[in-house]
Amino acid sequence: MEYRTLGGTGTVVSTLCLGTMTFGNESTEEVSHAQLDRFVEAGGNFLDTANVYSRGVSEEIVGRWLAARPGMRDQVVVATKGRFPMGDGKNDLGLSRVNLTRALDASLRRLGVEAVDLYQAHAFDALTPLEETLRFFDDAVRAGKIRYAGVSNFLGWQLQKAALLTDFLRLTPIVTLQPQYNLLVRDIEFELVDVCRNENIGILPWSPLGGGWLTGKYSRDTLPTGATRLGEDPERGMERYAQRNAEERTWRVVDAVRTVAEQRGASMAQVALAWLNDRPAVTSVILGARTVAQLDDNLAAAGLHLTEKETELLTDASAPIVADYPYGTGGRNQRSRTI
Repeated sequence: MEYRTLGGTGTVVSTLCLGTMTFGNESTEEVSHAQLDRFVEAGGNFLDTANVYSRGVSEEIVGRWLAARPGMRDQVVVATKGRFPMGDGKNDLGLSRVNLTRALDASLRRLGVEAVDLYQAHAFDALTPLEETLRFFDDAVRAGKIRYAGVSNFLGWQLQKAALLTDFLRLTPIVTLQPQYNLLVRDIEFELVDVCRNENIGILPWSPLGGGWLTGKYSRDTLPTGATRLGEDPERGMERYAQRNAEERTWRVVDAVRTVAEQRGASMAQVALAWLNDRPAVTSVILGARTVAQLDDNLAAAGLHLTEKETELLTDASAPIVADYPYGTGGRNQRSRTI
């Protein structure tokens, strides 16, 4: 396992993070605890959950795992999130001080801890002034309930505004961004990566394997069935499969990943994770596994670094399709200065 600092902080985390969205839903508590044990044995020390994962059950499972292993709380960095509804009340969602106060206290109870290391806004909230959310983070740090603040699923302007406000108002800074990022979804490279690099914000990619597409489990001519996320939800799965399957870029990327994997003697998942882990500003890649076997395959990507030629092959094959302006060549030429 390799390690990096958490954004611009001095806290050290493993470059692979164990996501717990499957806990209590696709993974039983026994399997979830086995995953946690295996992850720590492999040198992992970074866990990510959220209050809405299995409506609090994921946090409870992590909390019982921590309680059963004295001293483990001091060995792992625990992250959770709040924003989405956990009740039917009008103020049971969003990034207001009212909801986040309740959500954080409830997360602390479920996790059985006095403080979480990283508390994240799960998504932007257009109804709540950003200053209100950022002041809540600052107050929570001062109260000893959280140690760092982060955000998830923000757009470029939203993240930049948050970074500027924390600096101007002298509030606790935003240290991480948790976005969707993988070889099939690279849109954060248009603006968000630059914001993160300029503001010293660490990127924590979720869905690094593109919902399973980058593992090679889906094929061009065969509809998904059985124990796959698309196969277990025939109606939505069919629609999602058809949409992704219709894009020629999908199969160009999958073929490139398969080529590198065969040359390396590695799994496709390991290659996709290795490419992502070495992207600019990435701190730790969030793994999401149903079983210990899946987790073991992902953990084998720890310390795997692709050659310049392999990286170039994957990067070229997965290049986002964009219009000329403002993100295409024409737009880049207008934004740059040459002598």
